[in-house]
Amino acid sequence: MPPRGIVVNGRKTAPSLVDLCVNTAIDNLRYLGDVGETDLYLLDRILPHCTLDQLMHIEKSSQGRDLSPVTDKLWKKFYEKAFGAAKTEVVVKRMMKTKTTFKWLQLYEAKLEAIAEQEKEAAARFKQRYETIDARKQSRQVQICTKVPPSKNKRSFFGGSGPGCNVSNVKSNLMKKSKIDFLNSPEMKNRAAMKKMASQSQRYSGSSSSMMKPAQFKGKDSATTSKPVGRRF
Repeated sequence: MPPRGIVVNGRKTAPSLVDLCVNTAIDNLRYLGDVGETDLYLLDRILPHCTLDQLMHIEKSSQGRDLSPVTDKLWKKFYEKAFGAAKTEVVVKRMMKTKTTFKWLQLYEAKLEAIAEQEKEAAARFKQRYETIDARKQSRQVQICTKVPPSKNKRSFFGGSGPGCNVSNVKSNLMKKSKIDFLNSPEMKNRAAMKKMASQSQRYSGSSSSMMKPAQFKGKDSATTSKPVGRRF
Protein backbone atom coordinates (compact mmCIF):
# COMPACT_ATOMS: atom_id res chain seq x y z
CA MET A 1 0.00 0.00 0.00
CA PRO A 2 1.66 3.28 -1.08
CA PRO A 3 2.08 5.96 1.58
CA ARG A 4 -0.77 8.41 1.71
CA GLY A 5 0.11 12.09 1.59
CA ILE A 6 -1.77 15.04 2.99
CA VAL A 7 -3.27 17.61 0.64
CA VAL A 8 -2.80 21.19 1.89
CA ASN A 9 -3.94 24.16 -0.25
CA GLY A 10 -4.21 21.89 -3.26
CA ARG A 11 -0.71 20.59 -2.85
CA LYS A 12 0.17 17.06 -1.81
CA THR A 13 2.69 16.88 0.98
CA ALA A 14 4.80 13.95 2.14
CA PRO A 15 3.21 11.73 4.85
CA SER A 16 4.46 12.03 8.36
CA LEU A 17 6.49 9.37 10.08
CA VAL A 18 3.48 8.39 12.19
CA ASP A 19 1.32 7.94 9.12
CA LEU A 20 4.00 5.78 7.55
CA CYS A 21 4.13 3.60 10.67
CA VAL A 22 0.34 3.26 10.81
CA ASN A 23 0.12 2.39 7.11
CA THR A 24 2.91 -0.16 7.48
CA ALA A 25 1.13 -1.75 10.45
CA ILE A 26 -2.13 -1.94 8.52
CA ASP A 27 -0.35 -3.61 5.60
CA ASN A 28 1.12 -6.23 7.97
CA LEU A 29 -1.78 -6.94 10.32
CA ARG A 30 -1.29 -10.69 9.90
CA TYR A 31 2.05 -10.33 11.68
CA LEU A 32 0.83 -8.26 14.64
CA GLY A 33 0.68 -9.84 18.06
CA ASP A 34 1.31 -8.15 21.38
CA VAL A 35 0.49 -4.42 21.12
CA GLY A 36 0.77 -3.74 24.82
CA GLU A 37 3.08 -0.74 24.46
CA THR A 38 1.27 0.86 21.53
CA ASP A 39 -0.71 4.01 22.19
CA LEU A 40 -4.47 3.71 22.03
CA TYR A 41 -4.87 6.49 19.47
CA LEU A 42 -2.62 4.55 17.12
CA LEU A 43 -4.47 1.31 17.77
CA ASP A 44 -7.71 3.14 17.07
CA ARG A 45 -6.41 3.75 13.55
CA ILE A 46 -4.91 0.28 13.03
CA LEU A 47 -7.20 -2.31 14.62
CA PRO A 48 -10.42 -1.45 12.71
CA HIS A 49 -8.73 -2.97 9.65
CA CYS A 50 -8.34 -6.39 11.37
CA THR A 51 -10.34 -9.43 10.51
CA LEU A 52 -12.03 -11.37 13.30
CA ASP A 53 -9.18 -13.87 13.59
CA GLN A 54 -6.53 -11.15 13.50
CA LEU A 55 -8.28 -9.14 16.21
CA MET A 56 -8.74 -12.27 18.36
CA HIS A 57 -5.03 -13.07 18.00
CA ILE A 58 -4.04 -9.55 19.07
CA GLU A 59 -6.40 -9.69 22.07
CA LYS A 60 -5.00 -13.02 23.27
CA SER A 61 -1.40 -11.96 22.64
CA SER A 62 -1.67 -8.65 24.52
CA GLN A 63 -1.86 -10.11 28.02
CA GLY A 64 -2.11 -7.52 30.79
CA ARG A 65 -3.38 -4.83 28.46
CA ASP A 66 -7.04 -3.85 28.27
CA LEU A 67 -7.82 -3.09 24.64
CA SER A 68 -11.57 -2.76 25.16
CA PRO A 69 -11.54 1.07 24.81
CA VAL A 70 -10.59 0.43 21.18
CA THR A 71 -11.82 -3.10 20.44
CA ASP A 72 -15.18 -3.16 22.27
CA LYS A 73 -17.05 -1.43 19.45
CA LEU A 74 -15.27 -3.68 16.98
CA TRP A 75 -16.41 -6.82 18.81
CA LYS A 76 -19.98 -5.51 18.86
CA LYS A 77 -19.85 -5.30 15.06
CA PHE A 78 -18.51 -8.88 14.84
CA TYR A 79 -21.25 -10.06 17.24
CA GLU A 80 -23.97 -8.44 15.14
CA LYS A 81 -22.47 -9.83 11.94
CA ALA A 82 -22.29 -13.37 13.34
CA PHE A 83 -25.57 -13.61 15.27
CA GLY A 84 -27.79 -10.94 13.77
CA ALA A 85 -28.90 -7.44 14.70
CA ALA A 86 -32.00 -8.69 16.55
CA LYS A 87 -30.00 -10.77 19.03
CA THR A 88 -27.54 -7.94 19.46
CA GLU A 89 -30.38 -5.60 20.36
CA VAL A 90 -31.72 -8.15 22.86
CA VAL A 91 -28.35 -8.26 24.60
CA VAL A 92 -28.20 -4.46 24.76
CA LYS A 93 -31.68 -4.27 26.30
CA ARG A 94 -30.83 -6.93 28.88
CA MET A 95 -27.72 -5.07 29.98
CA MET A 96 -29.72 -1.83 30.25
CA LYS A 97 -32.46 -3.57 32.22
CA THR A 98 -30.11 -5.25 34.67
CA LYS A 99 -27.76 -2.23 34.72
CA THR A 100 -24.78 -4.43 34.03
CA THR A 101 -22.09 -4.07 31.43
CA PHE A 102 -20.11 -6.80 29.71
CA LYS A 103 -17.38 -6.53 27.14
CA TRP A 104 -18.52 -7.57 23.73
CA LEU A 105 -15.55 -9.90 23.44
CA GLN A 106 -16.83 -11.77 26.51
CA LEU A 107 -20.36 -11.81 25.09
CA TYR A 108 -19.06 -13.10 21.77
CA GLU A 109 -17.08 -15.93 23.41
CA ALA A 110 -20.02 -16.83 25.70
CA LYS A 111 -22.33 -17.03 22.70
CA LEU A 112 -19.92 -19.33 20.88
CA GLU A 113 -19.73 -21.62 23.94
CA ALA A 114 -23.52 -21.71 24.21
CA ILE A 115 -23.87 -22.64 20.55
CA ALA A 116 -21.20 -25.34 20.89
CA GLU A 117 -23.00 -26.78 23.92
CA GLN A 118 -26.32 -26.81 22.08
CA GLU A 119 -24.73 -28.56 19.12
CA LYS A 120 -23.16 -31.11 21.46
CA GLU A 121 -26.49 -31.83 23.14
CA ALA A 122 -28.23 -32.08 19.78
CA ALA A 123 -25.59 -34.52 18.56
CA ALA A 124 -26.00 -36.60 21.73
CA ARG A 125 -29.79 -36.70 21.30
CA PHE A 126 -29.41 -37.67 17.65
CA LYS A 127 -26.96 -40.43 18.56
CA GLN A 128 -29.25 -41.77 21.29
CA ARG A 129 -32.22 -41.73 18.95
CA TYR A 130 -30.24 -43.53 16.26
CA GLU A 131 -29.13 -46.19 18.76
CA THR A 132 -32.74 -46.65 19.91
CA ILE A 133 -33.98 -47.08 16.34
CA ASP A 134 -31.12 -49.46 15.53
CA ALA A 135 -31.83 -51.55 18.64
CA ARG A 136 -35.50 -51.71 17.68
CA LYS A 137 -34.58 -52.92 14.20
CA GLN A 138 -32.24 -55.55 15.64
CA SER A 139 -34.97 -56.84 17.95
CA ARG A 140 -37.35 -57.26 15.01
CA GLN A 141 -34.91 -59.34 12.97
CA VAL A 142 -35.32 -63.13 12.82
CA GLN A 143 -32.74 -64.83 14.98
CA ILE A 144 -31.69 -68.44 14.33
CA CYS A 145 -31.58 -70.51 17.52
CA THR A 146 -28.74 -73.01 17.25
CA LYS A 147 -29.48 -74.80 20.54
CA VAL A 148 -32.81 -75.82 21.99
CA PRO A 149 -32.91 -75.33 25.77
CA PRO A 150 -33.79 -78.47 27.76
CA SER A 151 -37.32 -78.82 29.04
CA LYS A 152 -38.15 -80.32 32.45
CA ASN A 153 -41.72 -81.47 31.72
CA LYS A 154 -41.82 -82.06 27.97
CA ARG A 155 -39.70 -84.17 25.73
CA SER A 156 -37.83 -82.46 22.98
CA PHE A 157 -38.93 -82.49 19.38
CA PHE A 158 -36.51 -85.30 18.45
CA GLY A 159 -37.35 -87.50 21.43
CA GLY A 160 -34.48 -86.48 23.68
CA SER A 161 -34.92 -84.94 27.10
CA GLY A 162 -32.74 -83.32 29.70
CA PRO A 163 -29.21 -81.99 29.36
CA GLY A 164 -27.93 -85.28 27.90
CA CYS A 165 -29.70 -84.71 24.58
CA ASN A 166 -26.98 -83.94 22.10
CA VAL A 167 -26.39 -84.29 18.38
CA SER A 168 -25.50 -88.00 18.53
CA ASN A 169 -28.68 -88.80 20.45
CA VAL A 170 -30.69 -86.85 17.92
CA LYS A 171 -29.17 -88.87 15.06
CA SER A 172 -29.77 -92.16 16.92
CA ASN A 173 -33.37 -91.23 17.61
CA LEU A 174 -33.88 -90.33 13.97
CA MET A 175 -32.52 -93.74 12.90
CA LYS A 176 -34.78 -95.51 15.38
CA LYS A 177 -37.78 -93.55 14.22
CA SER A 178 -36.98 -94.31 10.58
CA LYS A 179 -36.58 -98.02 11.38
CA ILE A 180 -39.90 -98.12 13.25
CA ASP A 181 -41.65 -96.34 10.39
CA PHE A 182 -40.14 -98.87 7.94
CA LEU A 183 -41.24 -101.85 10.03
CA ASN A 184 -44.75 -100.42 10.37
CA SER A 185 -45.06 -99.81 6.65
CA PRO A 186 -47.73 -101.83 4.73
CA GLU A 187 -45.09 -103.68 2.70
CA MET A 188 -43.34 -105.00 5.81
CA LYS A 189 -46.66 -105.91 7.39
CA ASN A 190 -47.59 -107.95 4.27
CA ARG A 191 -44.25 -109.73 4.33
CA ALA A 192 -44.66 -110.58 8.02
CA ALA A 193 -48.16 -111.92 7.40
CA MET A 194 -46.98 -114.09 4.49
CA LYS A 195 -44.09 -115.42 6.56
CA LYS A 196 -46.45 -116.26 9.41
CA MET A 197 -48.84 -118.08 7.06
CA ALA A 198 -45.96 -120.03 5.55
CA SER A 199 -44.72 -121.19 8.97
CA GLN A 200 -48.24 -122.21 9.99
CA SER A 201 -48.66 -124.20 6.76
CA GLN A 202 -45.40 -126.05 7.36
CA ARG A 203 -46.45 -127.02 10.89
CA TYR A 204 -49.86 -128.24 9.66
CA SER A 205 -48.38 -130.42 6.89
CA GLY A 206 -45.92 -131.98 9.35
CA SER A 207 -48.61 -132.94 11.81
CA SER A 208 -50.77 -134.49 9.05
CA SER A 209 -47.99 -136.76 7.74
CA SER A 210 -47.30 -138.11 11.24
CA MET A 211 -50.95 -139.10 11.65
CA MET A 212 -51.03 -141.06 8.34
CA LYS A 213 -48.04 -143.38 9.12
CA PRO A 214 -48.88 -147.03 10.43
CA ALA A 215 -47.95 -147.94 13.93
CA GLN A 216 -44.72 -149.88 14.28
CA PHE A 217 -44.06 -152.32 17.10
CA LYS A 218 -40.64 -153.01 18.35
CA GLY A 219 -39.48 -156.27 19.94
CA LYS A 220 -38.68 -159.97 19.08
CA ASP A 221 -42.12 -160.95 17.99
CA SER A 222 -42.51 -157.92 15.80
CA ALA A 223 -41.33 -159.87 12.69
CA THR A 224 -43.75 -162.87 13.17
CA THR A 225 -47.35 -162.82 12.20
CA SER A 226 -50.08 -164.30 14.36
CA LYS A 227 -51.73 -167.49 13.20
CA PRO A 228 -55.50 -167.76 12.98
CA VAL A 229 -57.11 -169.72 15.73
CA GLY A 230 -59.17 -172.62 14.50
CA ARG A 231 -62.75 -173.26 15.48
CA ARG A 232 -63.46 -175.97 17.95
CA PHE A 233 -66.61 -178.00 17.72
